[in-house]
Amino acid sequence: MIDITGPLTSLIAYLLGSIPFGYLIVRWQKGIDVRQTGSRSIGATNVMRTLGIAGFIATFVLDCGKGLASVMLASRLTGDDPRWVAAAAVAAVAGHVCPVWLGFRGGKGVATGVGVFIALAPVPMGLVLLFFAVLVAIWRIISLGSIIATASFPVLVYLVNNPPTPIVIGAACAAALIIGSHHANIRRLLAGRENKLGQKPSVISQNQL
Repeated sequence: MIDITGPLTSLIAYLLGSIPFGYLIVRWQKGIDVRQTGSRSIGATNVMRTLGIAGFIATFVLDCGKGLASVMLASRLTGDDPRWVAAAAVAAVAGHVCPVWLGFRGGKGVATGVGVFIALAPVPMGLVLLFFAVLVAIWRIISLGSIIATASFPVLVYLVNNPPTPIVIGAACAAALIIGSHHANIRRLLAGRENKLGQKPSVISQNQL
């Protein structure tokens, strides 16, 4: 009999990642589509523009949790098979970025990526968060910190954990999805037009999460 546990965990991870918590929370609280406001993303930063810090925290925790749960579930059901653990990590991030429930138009994947990366390699993820904080403190540009810190994760996983090759590949693919979803931010960074922390709302550009 063919074992479909691995592919099934990847599908579950994608569906979990696709749960649009930010969209649902704003719809519940305000009765509006968060994709029609601010950066038009379903992520925590855009939710904050509508619901404040409480909305940000709720969305971030839930999005992070679905990434963490996806990887942990795959690990448990497949006997910690690195191939399927890695596949679940990528699928969860892909689900957030391209959710089937919202016509494949989702968020930037940062919060979900945090959950995924914690599950894959908690120590390297801790270093990434420290790296992110330093970058934001220096340049005061959240998108730049997110992009560089995300790109550093697969490297740190390899150097610190020396895990099986599928985990490194999965970490790299998940990071690539998150960075790719920041294409608009990257264009603004290259043009010198990306917003910094502390700017007035009237000049805030489309951001992340």
